Formats: sequence, structure tokens, C-alpha cells
Amino acid sequence: MSPHTQMLALTSAQRRFLRARAHGLAPVVLLGAAGLSEAVLREIDANLKAHELIKIKVAGEDRDMRAHLLETICQTLNAQAVQHIGKILVIYRPATKPRLALPA
Repeated sequence: MSPHTQMLALTSAQRRFLRARAHGLAPVVLLGAAGLSEAVLREIDANLKAHELIKIKVAGEDRDMRAHLLETICQTLNAQAVQHIGKILVIYRPATKPRLALPA
């Protein structure tokens, strides 16, 4: 995984823009009963590198556990949480050459 540097927080306008972009996306990673393993983190990291903005579906966890998973994923992979709605987590991390132009 890449070196972890501190990332600026998203503004409300940027978060709104990313939520709108994520609306039509299908989840690319399913977090199942095995939980957040190194293999799952590598898969999330690979998808963030490829897409910048991804959805993750979490099966069978309560809301507090999903919130904790979201926080852990974002801290570990230097990503930003965009949205947590139901069992879906939306995460953003700009690529080295960003493909999404965020509003100011």
C-alpha cells in the first residue's frame, strides 16, 4: 500500500458532488463475515487506485460497527468517507493524476 500522508477534509460541496457521482455506482467490494482483513484492505486499495470513488457493501454488521469499519478503512488507506447510508459505504481517494475534478 502507498505511504500514508494526511489528506484535507472534503468540503460539503465536494461531498455533495461525490455523493451525486456515486449514486449510480455498484458496490465493488463486499465486506462479509470474515471482516476487515488485509486481503479486503488490499482489494479496497486497488479499487480506489482504479476508480477514486467506490462503494463498499457491508453484510451483517450493526450501524456502529459499520461506522467503525468506515473510519478504519479511511485511516488505513488515507481515503475520505463520503457517505454511510444503510449497509453501503462510499469512499473517495484522489488518484495520483485525479480523474474527478472536485468543486472548490
